[in-house]
Amino acid sequence: MLSLTLIGIMVVSIVAFFMSRSRAYAIAGGRLAELHSRPSYHGLFALLCVLLAGFGAYLIIQIVGSSWVSSHMRSALSDLAPEAVGLQAQTILSDARALANGRLASATDDLRVQLSETFGTADGIRVWALVILSSAAALGAALWSFKQVDAGFRARNRSENILRNVLLCAAAVAVITTIGIFLSLIGETLNFFDKIGWRVDKFLFGTTWSPLSGVHTGEMSADKVGAVPLFLGTAMITLIAMLVAIPIGLFAAIYLSEFASKRVRSTAKPMMEILAGVPTVVYGFFAATTVAPFLVGIGDSLGIGVEAESALAAGVVMGIMIIPFISSLSDDVINAVPQSLRDGSYGLGATKAETVMRVVLPAALPGIVSAALLGISRAVGETMIVVMAVGQSANLTFDPLDKVTTVTVQITMLILGDTEAETAAGPAYTLGFALFAATLGLNIVALRLVRKYRLKYD
Repeated sequence: MLSLTLIGIMVVSIVAFFMSRSRAYAIAGGRLAELHSRPSYHGLFALLCVLLAGFGAYLIIQIVGSSWVSSHMRSALSDLAPEAVGLQAQTILSDARALANGRLASATDDLRVQLSETFGTADGIRVWALVILSSAAALGAALWSFKQVDAGFRARNRSENILRNVLLCAAAVAVITTIGIFLSLIGETLNFFDKIGWRVDKFLFGTTWSPLSGVHTGEMSADKVGAVPLFLGTAMITLIAMLVAIPIGLFAAIYLSEFASKRVRSTAKPMMEILAGVPTVVYGFFAATTVAPFLVGIGDSLGIGVEAESALAAGVVMGIMIIPFISSLSDDVINAVPQSLRDGSYGLGATKAETVMRVVLPAALPGIVSAALLGISRAVGETMIVVMAVGQSANLTFDPLDKVTTVTVQITMLILGDTEAETAAGPAYTLGFALFAATLGLNIVALRLVRKYRLKYD
């Protein structure tokens, strides 16, 4: 029913568009110059009004209704079972929702069945309120916008203002989301450091990582939260990945943009970009089942000990995954270099290779740096490949053939482990904040480098 409501709002908006446009044509009577705005703008204004009113009402009622249903369920549970609190209450409510929706529950008893009936009634009220009110809002907006059609009505200005505000809201969502992520990370990070006595130095420079070793005693030792092995493992895998991705990706971009024929380019570029569409879990499976055994076999034949969960295997596969990003972005940047720079270099007697090395690449350097930064950020934050290809041993080692672990692996293990979420949240969020700070630092350095060379070649 809810999907039909959304479809109905879209249908009403389309009908409102054609009705308002037809009314504008009728008012003009063939003399469009008498209208302030063209008929299509009157239709666009009606369409935007219906969509904003209908979807806005739908979203507001969805949020308010869901909150009301949850509050109603908690109130019903407190009346039927006052002793149920905390995790037990959440489990009972979750089971009641599952029973009401026809899914399996962890347990079935009279309390859960009665609560499921209560949930069904309350949720039915929410759904009907959602359908009726959002449909009424859409129809009301359609009627109001239809009445606004007039020769002097500034439909174009109104439509452009609405679109401008929608774009502003879209930009604000990204900013607000970033701020929300930062606040959530910093809040849990402060709680974590409060538990270990504000020994930030132990976290940043300690070499022993076992944050949950003292959980059973109710304490968290500051001597066992040293994240240096995690940072080193992350940096090592990222470095290996970039040593694979940057040369291959950049050289491929140079060849495709400067030396390849159109036929070769039209075939090779799409095939290379197919790698970007491969799920990361496939890369992780490939690293664990193919690349790692292959490297172990080579090491055995050379008399070198290579661990099955080495940084080298994960770094190589991660580099292969990042190649399309660097290649595609670098190719676009190189093609954007003005042809006049190339012609000037050729006019001075430079060869094609000299032109590429001394003119094209320096001019495209800001974009290439941005592509490399994107690759580094992708490597630092990658999860599936490192979870499947590297181990959980926090070893302090500089040997890429040894077992290592990364920040993202430890975050995954902490969140998905058997430890209570409240206990594991502190170390996990603190590691996430460290990644956030590292990525922010990379962005700042890259922006300064990009601005420097952009001013030089603009």
